[in-house]
Amino acid sequence: MQLGKTVTLTIGLVAHDEKKRDLVAWAGEHKQALEKLNLFATGTTGNAIIDALGLKISLLKSGPLGGDAQLGAMIVEGKLDACVFFIDPLTAMPHDVDVKALTRLATLYDVPFACNRSTADAILANLTRQGAIREAGGIDHGGQL
Repeated sequence: MQLGKTVTLTIGLVAHDEKKRDLVAWAGEHKQALEKLNLFATGTTGNAIIDALGLKISLLKSGPLGGDAQLGAMIVEGKLDACVFFIDPLTAMPHDVDVKALTRLATLYDVPFACNRSTADAILANLTRQGAIREAGGIDHGGQL
């Protein structure tokens, strides 16, 4: 990228099975803002959002098949500006190691990571406030997250 070039922000969307309806509802409430972003999602989650809302989403593998790891790779490569992952805290997940790895990478690389509706609202509000564009080289969170 050239210095000064603007790009659309990219966020990842994923939800455990028991939280997919909640994420679809959240995305519906914020459809206008989400349409201005590059969206990536794990397969089943992304298809649920596409079917319900018609948003343009680049689909990755399903979470247990490597989708969480693909989002983690995007974080490491600097290709993901935020991640919304509605986690079901009451159900054991067979691919819990992948979820922990994604959480760890978001923390390590200082990528905003929402695990619930309130945090997702705050992150999206910050991205919207930035006009859904950024200068090449990263987002200036300005300590407002």
